[in-house]
Amino acid sequence: VPVPHFGVVLRLAEWKSLADKLIGKGQVFELAPKLRFVGQLGEQGTFFLLDPFGNAIEFKGFDQIDALFSR
Repeated sequence: VPVPHFGVVLRLAEWKSLADKLIGKGQVFELAPKLRFVGQLGEQGTFFLLDPFGNAIEFKGFDQIDALFSR
């Protein structure tokens, strides 16, 4: 995980849609989209991109936004 980084939190369905769109356009990821903690509290989708200045941006998706800080 790139440190430091900025984060964006989305609903999981929106995250999946964005990840699929970026993959379809050939986006280069710093860390590719993946699901973590499947079936557990804090289940999330995550991927990282770099902005034009090299800053890492994490995109997270949750079905339960209140689980954001459960890990």
